[in-house]
Amino acid sequence: MTTRTARPAHATSWRNAVFATFALNGIGAMTWAIRIPAIRDHLELSTSVVGLLILSVSVGSIVGLLFASHLMHWLGDRRVIGITLGMCAVALAGIGIGTSVLGSFGVVVVAMAVYGFGTAVCDVAMNVEGAGVEKAIGRTMLPLFHASWSAGSVVGTGIGTAAAFAGVDPAIHLTVMAVVLGAGAIVVPRFIPPAATHDESGQAVVRLSFRERMAIWLEPRTLLLGVIVLGMAFTEGSANDWIALAMVDDRGFDNGQGAATFTLFTVAMTIGRLAGGPLVDRYGRVRLLWATGASAAIGLAIVIFVPIVPLLLAGVVLWGLGASLGFPLAMSAAADDPARAAARVSAVATIGYSAFLIGPPLIGFVGEHIGLLNALLIVFVLIVVATIAAPAARPVGSGSRAPATAEPPASEQMR
Repeated sequence: MTTRTARPAHATSWRNAVFATFALNGIGAMTWAIRIPAIRDHLELSTSVVGLLILSVSVGSIVGLLFASHLMHWLGDRRVIGITLGMCAVALAGIGIGTSVLGSFGVVVVAMAVYGFGTAVCDVAMNVEGAGVEKAIGRTMLPLFHASWSAGSVVGTGIGTAAAFAGVDPAIHLTVMAVVLGAGAIVVPRFIPPAATHDESGQAVVRLSFRERMAIWLEPRTLLLGVIVLGMAFTEGSANDWIALAMVDDRGFDNGQGAATFTLFTVAMTIGRLAGGPLVDRYGRVRLLWATGASAAIGLAIVIFVPIVPLLLAGVVLWGLGASLGFPLAMSAAADDPARAAARVSAVATIGYSAFLIGPPLIGFVGEHIGLLNALLIVFVLIVVATIAAPAARPVGSGSRAPATAEPPASEQMR
């Protein structure tokens, strides 16, 4: 893996390609997640088995993260993004066909594992590219890139909600969306510049050895950033995987209403990310993490304990806003040192993705016994832990006693 230098001539197209990559990932993730109730019904699965089905995505993701840095080193970020978007497209078609054409649990499990592998590797590559764009243009961009993911997820859930209300077969829905991702896999990488081999002074770009990459795992700050991502990934992932089903099973919603609730969550999360950049510049990462953590905790508590529909929906909005910035701000903090950005982003993402490995079977198993909404109390605890760890996101070089408002703007941190 290599660090990158600014390429002014390519900065705009590079930025737009990264925006598109994030958006396509959001579309793909929500395309299968929004159809979980339909997949369950077609395959006649129990709640706990649905958790195991989702677990296959998590297993594939963890394996992908373990290989991500090596693939990026061997192939370069541009090729990795193209290949993994293509993998996700094939996997989406496999999930749909396996569900309603073949009716095969095994086919769906394998397709979900392939999707998990592809999206995890692409996730690391696009975050490293996003950090590179930040340096190239000198502005805070990662919250906006993650907003692009959320915007893609809104598109994905919106299409999925319409498909659910219209009774569109999952095979047709997922195959059409696979074509969209496949087209992106061909077009988008063309606008991502190849890795730099020399910086502006003519010196060779830093390459980390295997030992240096492994040493990242011993850094306390990197591990605490991983805790933030773990808690916020669990927060976001629990909504992605379970909110629609929880509304159907525990609140008496029909499948379309459950999907619409999920869409409301993703819209709120997108708004939070769109507004996040200027707020980070004004108040600093730590204060934003405290505020969003509180919002997520309060919103989730309302969703769990308040059955009144208007208040429940308000809780969903607070939950979505609270889940919006933890992941991108921790990734941005991991990329503070350009020479180690890729290795640290990979490490932090690996810790965060363990939420997707542990979360689905845990929530599914506990939900089978006490109900899905009560099982989400596990997520509430993790939100609190992640919020407590927020000071780890303070920019490198800031004194431990420095107030959050004393943090330099994120755009300055990335220069």
